[in-house]
Amino acid sequence: MTTKLRAIQADLTTLAVDAIVNAANGSLLGGGGVDGAIHRAAGSELLAECRTLGGCAVGDAKLTRGYRLPARHVIHTVGPVWHGGAEGEAQLLAACYRRCLEVAAAAELRSLAFPSISTGIYGYPIAAAARTAVATVQDRLPRYPGIQEVIFCCFSATDLAVYEYLLGVSAWASE
Repeated sequence: MTTKLRAIQADLTTLAVDAIVNAANGSLLGGGGVDGAIHRAAGSELLAECRTLGGCAVGDAKLTRGYRLPARHVIHTVGPVWHGGAEGEAQLLAACYRRCLEVAAAAELRSLAFPSISTGIYGYPIAAAARTAVATVQDRLPRYPGIQEVIFCCFSATDLAVYEYLLGVSAWASE
């Protein structure tokens, strides 16, 4: 079975998938952007569970329950802050996507949705981040046949267009 890869414009906190990915900060205790929205939608139980995890390193990922979210789980990952691209940002961002897939597969999750990690307050340019996201996910998915759907959930129509372009080029190039 081939994994379905797609991009949508939606509120990540409304998706009924096995897991949504949280673009978290290292404390895992909530913040702004996607992280704050997930914590608000999931409720205080998520924060209580995150307090037991001891934070998370850049490029790593940790799993929690989804609590009040339609998603059963949240995979928290910490993306890199953009410093111009010469400080290993692409490798750290790719590590986020790889670890999220590993965590999802280990938990036998079949569907997950990613936000555009590090492109908010962390300043990662959307085109570069999306290229890394799509390439990493496409490269790693064959290792995890249980994962049946991966969604790139975009905040804006502009971000969606970037992901759709990359997914379209990718599909065309593999024919």
